[in-house]
Amino acid sequence: MPLSTEAIELHVPFHIVKRGGRKEMQLPEGATQPRRTDSTLVKALARAFRWKRMLESGEFASASELAEREGIPPSYVTRILRLTLLAPKTVEAILDGTQGPEMELARVLEGVTVEWMEQPHFSAD
Repeated sequence: MPLSTEAIELHVPFHIVKRGGRKEMQLPEGATQPRRTDSTLVKALARAFRWKRMLESGEFASASELAEREGIPPSYVTRILRLTLLAPKTVEAILDGTQGPEMELARVLEGVTVEWMEQPHFSAD
């Protein structure tokens, strides 16, 4: 069977956005986005809750002591510990990969408030 010489043109509407230091393809509004867990956010959440547990158990007396043991700056430990203040629905969205594309670790750490109702809604659902 002879091959066709007709060209087929395919148009896929998308644009490239930076997310977590890497480039991603973003589909147009209304298109179903695939679920994608952000490994940076998931790792940060895991660290935050592990560190919180270590501090609450008395394994470490302070965030400074914990930071020294982990070999990281105390300011980083205290910023990551703020993630334990996120609303359960937000944590669930991060773990399920349904958080919105605007949710990046740096942005989340900017303004975590204790009041869950005052936290920005980052979920894509």
